Amino acid sequence: MSKDPASLPFLVRARYFTGNLFVRGLIGLAQLVPYQWRVPMMGWLTARLAPLAGFDVRVRDNLALTCPYMPETEVRRLVRAVPDNVGRTMIELYSGTAFLDRAAASPISGPGLAGLQEARTNGRPAILISGHFGNYIAARASLMARGFEMGGLYRRMKNPYFNRHYVRALEETGRPMFEQGRRGMMEMVRHLKHGGTIAIIGDQHVYGGHELQFFGQPAMTSVVPAELALKYDAALIPIYAIRQPDGLSFRIEAQAAIPHSDPVTMTQTINDGLEALVRDHMDQWFWIHRRWKAVGGQALQPETNDR
Repeated sequence: MSKDPASLPFLVRARYFTGNLFVRGLIGLAQLVPYQWRVPMMGWLTARLAPLAGFDVRVRDNLALTCPYMPETEVRRLVRAVPDNVGRTMIELYSGTAFLDRAAASPISGPGLAGLQEARTNGRPAILISGHFGNYIAARASLMARGFEMGGLYRRMKNPYFNRHYVRALEETGRPMFEQGRRGMMEMVRHLKHGGTIAIIGDQHVYGGHELQFFGQPAMTSVVPAELALKYDAALIPIYAIRQPDGLSFRIEAQAAIPHSDPVTMTQTINDGLEALVRDHMDQWFWIHRRWKAVGGQALQPETNDR
């Protein structure tokens, strides 16, 4: 993914520029609306625009693969509810203090919280693993508001124009941020070596990953977080922010720390924990992602140029 738009072909550059202009315009207009109306408004709008981006097809394809017996009424509900949550999450990221204050007030529960506190007390590094569920940024923001300093690993957006303001918005939720790649990995490892805490999103398809199971289907998954936990004796704790019925607030769930064994077993345990949570809140996971791409030459989902 190019960092410099000038290095891209003209038509690609024009498409990215136009797309970013449209999104930035929507965000700018939404920011004029009070927060308690802004978030549901952006969710509603994203759900209505979802067919233009192919989100409805993506949700249906993923559900047909993983939940083939789901009633059509539930599929139709998720086709709208999933992009609604995506829209809410996006505008929350761009809402600054209004969002951060609400995230800070989110209650935290689960056995993983004690493990995280113990790691901080003992100066032991910790890796918080999360997924594109609820609002994944809320969990990190909530913990940082409680004095847990942590770095965050992010993946550069394909659109370089969008990526610029996206990274700035991420940095407002807390620093340091490490970009996925060689340099970012070196900085992140250095942070861990000094007893730091990092947050990683680990539920997207990864080329070169391991073929693990997610919703009963092979899903290429990175085992790097587990490898880092073993190498640096870091606590590995899954943590998720569950959006509450009011659509604005969250409950943070810190699942039990993953016992150290081997990277594949540890990562499959993470997948299983996330799957169980998603099954309880099907509308909160980002079913728009192409999580189940080609495995061993057998394409579970059609190949496209998007992510």
